[in-house]
Amino acid sequence: MEKLKYEKPVISKITAGIPNKFGLPAKQKIVSAIDGIAVEKLMDEYGSPLFVISEKTIRETYNEARRAFETRYPKVQFAWSYKTNYLDAVCSIFHEEGAWAEVVSGFEFQKALSLGVNGSQILFNGPEKSAEDLTLAITHNACIHIDHFDELYLLIETTRKLGKKARVAIRINMDTGIYPIWDRFGFNYENGEAWNAINRIMLAENLDLIGLHTHIGTYIMVTSAHAIAANKLSNLYMAVHRKFDYWLKYIDLGGGFASKNTLKGAYMPGSETCPTFDEYAEAISNAIISSEIPHENLPVLFLETGRALIDDAGFLLTTVLANKRSTLGRRTMVIDAGVNLLFTSFWYNLGVYPSKEVSEYVDDPTIVGPLCMNFDVWRDAINFPHVKTGDRLVIERVGAYNMAQWMQFITFRPNVVLIDLEGKTHIIRKKENLDSLQSFEMNPKRN
Repeated sequence: MEKLKYEKPVISKITAGIPNKFGLPAKQKIVSAIDGIAVEKLMDEYGSPLFVISEKTIRETYNEARRAFETRYPKVQFAWSYKTNYLDAVCSIFHEEGAWAEVVSGFEFQKALSLGVNGSQILFNGPEKSAEDLTLAITHNACIHIDHFDELYLLIETTRKLGKKARVAIRINMDTGIYPIWDRFGFNYENGEAWNAINRIMLAENLDLIGLHTHIGTYIMVTSAHAIAANKLSNLYMAVHRKFDYWLKYIDLGGGFASKNTLKGAYMPGSETCPTFDEYAEAISNAIISSEIPHENLPVLFLETGRALIDDAGFLLTTVLANKRSTLGRRTMVIDAGVNLLFTSFWYNLGVYPSKEVSEYVDDPTIVGPLCMNFDVWRDAINFPHVKTGDRLVIERVGAYNMAQWMQFITFRPNVVLIDLEGKTHIIRKKENLDSLQSFEMNPKRN
């Protein structure tokens, strides 16, 4: 008979069925496998911590979003947001599904080209585009989304030097009823700045205005905001036609759709409060179809959704290093993944689960990483069972921004593994080591 494992005594306050701040007791969720592959096997083979990406989830989520919009609007085109996750393997999956590329820098533009994306299927956003970047975009016939007047003037100068036309749109910021208003990017709708920019572009002989673009913010949880944005862009679309007898080709609503993660401070979990793709699609399509735009002249609807398409496909597997008690008596659980790998932990209460059955005793520990910095805390308090050193945990919904914003700090960045549709695993980014880091360094010789 196997000897039972020792668990130290725990004193817990009896609530007699009354919910505490974590709600009524519930059975602990266990994540023992991802796409049929055991978490233990993945970590034994590829190490800890370890990022895992599910190709199956990426494709299913993308097709769910595409179905929601294409059943409500006749002309829809998604463009994958490179800044959300620009690992080659991830971008390639979205392109295979039919997504264009949406980039915000010369680096991302070159990355899209290297993956075989046709330049005419690249949307170039962002406030920083050098003359070299604009030359690259013009040469490859990309769609350049102008962010400010200085960029407009540089673009006019660049097209004259090249003797080529540029396909352009303008980014527009506006009041959609949510605050703070994202007025840092683009031309303002309400004060007439956007209309002024449109008129200047129409006067420029080497600029071909083909679209209108907006991105009203991030993690937008009210679909009415996107509806207001779609309505205002539709009004500008018609204003261009009335003045210039000219039909633009597309309206771009950007991204900002919320994933199912829960924001810090939120009362209810994101899985219950975030709109579905169907709800976003209903609001946006209704606004455009119900506008003054004739149905035979409806523009293509571009969407640059990132977070909502990739978050669910990403997992971070991690190992418990230690359990400690703070001076206040609260348990502190130390894991081997720090906030340098989990930037979204600063604004999300990320879901974390054991990979196997553990103790039945539950309290509200703080979860911290291994970094020698006091800010390395990614859950202040979480209803969680007692775990031991060496136990393995799974952190869910980490596909967006973590692998783009992570940084090498104190520890090496880990392996990233893709599970393909056949259940096979592939390293799509190797773990760093001292040689890979020092390959970029130069140490001057000294006397």
